[in-house]
Amino acid sequence: MTWQCVTEPKRAQYGGGITVNPGFDHNINGWKVFGNGTIEERVSNNGNRFIVASNRTQPLDSFSQKVQLKKGMIYTFSAWFQLSEGSEFVSVVFKINGSEFVRGGHVIAKHGCWSLLKGGIVANFSSPAEILFECENPTVELWADSVSLQPFTKKQWRSQQDDSVERVRKSKVRFHVTHLNKTEMEGASIVIKQTKANFPLGCGMNHYILTNFEYQRWFVSRFKYTAFTNEMKWYSTERFQGQENYTIPDAMMKFAKENGISVRGHTVFWDDETFQPKWVKFLSPEELRKAAAKRIRSVVSRYRGQLIAWDVVNENVHYHFFENKLGENASPIYYSTAYHLDPEIKMFMNEFNTIESSGDRVVSPPNYIRKLKEIQRFPGTAGISLAIGVQGHFRLGRPNYAYMRSSLDLLGATGLPIWLTETSVNPQPNQAEYLEDVLREAYSHPAVQGIIIFAGPEQVGFGDTLLADANFRNTPTGDIVDKLIREWGTGTHTAIADSRGIIDISLHHGDYDVTVTHPLTKHSKKLNISVKKGSSPETIHVKMHA
Repeated sequence: MTWQCVTEPKRAQYGGGITVNPGFDHNINGWKVFGNGTIEERVSNNGNRFIVASNRTQPLDSFSQKVQLKKGMIYTFSAWFQLSEGSEFVSVVFKINGSEFVRGGHVIAKHGCWSLLKGGIVANFSSPAEILFECENPTVELWADSVSLQPFTKKQWRSQQDDSVERVRKSKVRFHVTHLNKTEMEGASIVIKQTKANFPLGCGMNHYILTNFEYQRWFVSRFKYTAFTNEMKWYSTERFQGQENYTIPDAMMKFAKENGISVRGHTVFWDDETFQPKWVKFLSPEELRKAAAKRIRSVVSRYRGQLIAWDVVNENVHYHFFENKLGENASPIYYSTAYHLDPEIKMFMNEFNTIESSGDRVVSPPNYIRKLKEIQRFPGTAGISLAIGVQGHFRLGRPNYAYMRSSLDLLGATGLPIWLTETSVNPQPNQAEYLEDVLREAYSHPAVQGIIIFAGPEQVGFGDTLLADANFRNTPTGDIVDKLIREWGTGTHTAIADSRGIIDISLHHGDYDVTVTHPLTKHSKKLNISVKKGSSPETIHVKMHA
């Protein structure tokens, strides 16, 4: 797994890209001291050459190299790091505009093995930049090897996404249309309509769905997956201590079931003190322990067997309300409890900024994985089906697609499924473009197994990422979502058989209704097919009457 340590670093990705002397095969040519201290080349017992920064006095004291960034380019970064002792965070930093420091990725580096840092930057303007590195502990030596910075145009990036979609989201199907006497039927037409998509693309839902019929029609016509935005949260179901009220989430669950919509449970607890029920904040630790035990039993048991997932302790990397009150094992205890109350569904960690913000080290993939492993190691979670929830709230400016992809790579190396659970893009002139880019990046990544967009119509209270206006007319972002729904499977495919009676087509995974029509008699034949991930190229034989 790429987030684990290795005894020797691998070669630089893309041959190092635009960096000079990426593997330090030519001593330290192209690199210079940044800040204080000294740099030198060293050679391992196996003959591998690497760079070392020593005699450091500040976190940014390291080694650097200047590169030229071009506007609109996406730059992926990678490098292998080791420390002379201990374990510390190491970050790649891009110095731009002469004084601005932009962090582009993080890793927990250790003594005794090499760890891979992956990240990157998107250039919003053409300018020189200086690549350097940060380690908070200035008493340790910083070792590095195989440093790569590879530029991609947006067209190249999109091509990589499309290639990945072909590999992980689609399979090739061949239809062979013949007469009953087995002779080929040239010119037969085929119409393929997806009836069920295998990839979950859903949307957040709020309580207005119960009373607003236009909202109901709008939602049901598009989405089969959802998470309630607030209605299952503790402050919604127990506003006053001891007075539980599940009327609204129960009604929303009933609506979802009646319309074939799968629901993610959001959320059992929220680790941010700000979003506790008001009365919870005044409880003693022992009172909180009892109230929380009642809460988790109540909500998880109530919806047992009705959900596809639970966000058990929301944002428990950023925040530590329950840990501060009840001890460091608070989160693992609640994951264990939820698992034993409803053992058949996935239990998610759910965080923001893990894929969105290269500047938020607190919740970077290494820290996320560290918290995840705490839960996995807890004795009561043996057998639990853990999953990774990354919210995907993208703020102002062009998203850092390089950081997003590298973060998904690192998280995906755990082998656990990943969902984007609350995807949104803040209002701005290029909002629709950025939302499309984010959704395509997620859909094309092989570790991502579902997306929930936290967005909706203006009339029912959504504000940041509007998909429809007050009259339920599509906004530009709404047009993007509808386009992707069609592109990723629910659109209609039409094709004509060649002289061999063959139609070759690549289909998104899912279930389909197929209609084959004779070119002369217009006699038609209907069939149902299922296209699944990992299936070998399949030939479907269709014999037609004259």
